[in-house]
Amino acid sequence: MQSGQSAIVIGIEGGHGMVNRLSTLGIIPGKKITKISSMVMRGPVTIEVDRTQVALGFGMAGHIMVQISNGLNK
Repeated sequence: MQSGQSAIVIGIEGGHGMVNRLSTLGIIPGKKITKISSMVMRGPVTIEVDRTQVALGFGMAGHIMVQISNGLNK
């Protein structure tokens, strides 16, 4: 995803721990998220979910499967 781009979470790859951790942050299938920013060279990724910004490690963010939203982005 590009910064400012929105998408719908379609799934999370990983075990129970990964799914539970992301779920507590509000990142669940069907939820709309927006990428706010990311750092160069695999740094943290900041996303917005439910009007709250969340920073995730690059590896954890890579486990979130999304479908890019068509239409206007933030």
